[in-house]
Amino acid sequence: MAVQLQMTGTQEPMETDALVIGGGIAGLQAAIDLGNMGLRVVVVEKQPSIGGKMIGLSKVFPTLDCCSCICTPRMAEAEHHPNITILTYAEVQRIQREDSGFLVEVLKKPRYVDEEKCTGCRLCEYACTVELPHDFEGGLGARKAIYVPFANAVPQVALLDLDNCLLCGRCAKACPVGAIDDLQEPEAVVFRAGAIIVATGYEMLSAGFKKHYGSGPLRNVLTALQVERLLAPHGPYGRVLRPSDGKVPESIAYVQCAGSRDLSKGVAYCSRVCCMYAIKQAMLLAGALPLADVTIYYMDIRAFGKGFEQFYQNAKAMGIQFVKAKVARICEDEEENPIVRIEVLEEDGRVEERRHDMVVLSLGLVAGWDPREAGLAPPSEDGFLRCGHATLSPTQTVEEGVFVAGGAAGPKDIPDSVVEAGAAAVEAAAYLHARGLSQTAAGRW
Repeated sequence: MAVQLQMTGTQEPMETDALVIGGGIAGLQAAIDLGNMGLRVVVVEKQPSIGGKMIGLSKVFPTLDCCSCICTPRMAEAEHHPNITILTYAEVQRIQREDSGFLVEVLKKPRYVDEEKCTGCRLCEYACTVELPHDFEGGLGARKAIYVPFANAVPQVALLDLDNCLLCGRCAKACPVGAIDDLQEPEAVVFRAGAIIVATGYEMLSAGFKKHYGSGPLRNVLTALQVERLLAPHGPYGRVLRPSDGKVPESIAYVQCAGSRDLSKGVAYCSRVCCMYAIKQAMLLAGALPLADVTIYYMDIRAFGKGFEQFYQNAKAMGIQFVKAKVARICEDEEENPIVRIEVLEEDGRVEERRHDMVVLSLGLVAGWDPREAGLAPPSEDGFLRCGHATLSPTQTVEEGVFVAGGAAGPKDIPDSVVEAGAAAVEAAAYLHARGLSQTAAGRW
């Protein structure tokens, strides 16, 4: 099992070789690579479970491999690695540079469940009568006030949402090991690290970022992450249904560059992965709903990676419609069918309105964490971590001893994130070795 830190606010700082901020696929890969080198690693993840965005996806492009089949073994390997300590539901509060590396303060938020006692049996969850929108399911499914984050969560420990709890005591009575503790307090963890890898990933623009697109108020205008859950075999409905009335959609549209390349929203850059995940989802929808019409409204198709162009051509061969157009507005009719107003670019620039059963917004990606919150150097103009040289040393930041991997440095796909994580681990290990900062004999090589 992973090494356990003593979580008390008065302890002497614990010693570790490297800190990895973020427990998504990039952070886990970096931690595993460092751990396999004999270095001690602490992974800090703000969510109740590691896995990041990838564990919630259905399949990867262009191979259409199962995301859970790829990510879950990495999660289990990191959890059971003898050199890796994982702190979930925790956030880095402050990073202070010292001669020997960094002094790091982490706040571990209360779960109101004793992690040492909880067995993940979910009897507390079954006993709870409060139902709330499930964040992991994009708000499409329901969860209880006390719940395990998702089926293959790591750690498999319940979390009590005290803000929405009725304090009825049903969960405490149902728990066979007495793990419920609604008096838990936040805990401080302090440790010294020789190097830091930032793998905080990305966030999508808010669904209601643009009032003309109606996402949020319009129930059948969804985000791409919500559709990932609809397509997942363990998703909220078990199949693809539109949220407003449970109807099987017969016409589905994608709106590309929904926020990306949009100066009015401060996202001047291309988010790189939107074209390909939209094409992937369109192909999966065409397979799940053979009679449905799937249309992608786009301005440019960015198919830059290995096999991406052929993937795009395969989608066209399947009958997915690609319409070069700008989407000006999305409203709805009396039956909550989204109506998309477009300017067709590839013909005479005419304006027309098209009705669909469901519309999906390919939202732009923005940075998932501001390093200034922990006292690190400000990010670059786009909000992502500032790299020393994006081409020659993409994993090195402008701060000595701080490295970056995955979406924390900018939008990128999963394979690039994993490769970058391995590079960041090697850079961090070389940095520790060159400066004699490793705290373990194995880590001194």
